[in-house]
Amino acid sequence: MSRATSESGTRLLLIGPPGAGKGTQAARLAELLGVPAVSTGDIFRWNVKNETELGLQAKAFMDAGQYVPDSLTNAIVHDRLQEADAGAGFLLDGYPRTTEQVSELDRLLHSDGTHLDGVVQLVADRDEVVSRLLKRADEQGRSDDTEEVIRHRLALYDEQTAPLIEVYGRRGLLIEIDGLGPVDDVTDRIVAQLVERGILPGDGESAAS
Repeated sequence: MSRATSESGTRLLLIGPPGAGKGTQAARLAELLGVPAVSTGDIFRWNVKNETELGLQAKAFMDAGQYVPDSLTNAIVHDRLQEADAGAGFLLDGYPRTTEQVSELDRLLHSDGTHLDGVVQLVADRDEVVSRLLKRADEQGRSDDTEEVIRHRLALYDEQTAPLIEVYGRRGLLIEIDGLGPVDDVTDRIVAQLVERGILPGDGESAAS
């Protein structure tokens, strides 16, 4: 594995509740910034599918609808961010989820001589998010994604992840974005804020075009 080097680049987090459109926006922003989108969900699903040692450990937690413990999550994110393509920046989706993971990410970035440029928080009305996820479950034939299960996942988000908003807010890194509406509109809102903060150069063009 090639170790990442501490090059200049953009390093962002993308956070928000399930159903807020993080995956879609992460892919768009990563392409725009020219950095890899690092999704812990995708990483774990790959390991589970390929029955790696990590995947087998993670599967038990994922099957129970629980988050994978910090120790496993930190290890795989650490390995991923040491790969060469993350040397000039990255977009993290799904990590960190807890204040303990924030501390681990701080330690990793400090050791590499880098820092976060911003934390994009997608916000969305709770009932709207539930409706989105129920529709998705119906379209994908996921009968186990009931309203009760979905609301439980959202409650876990509030309990474990929402405190990150306070942490990054105190650091002046938080960029709150309305996650509802057409996908292109949400992307443009994010880009406008990144330009305003000097994270992206302003070229006057719509990122969704």
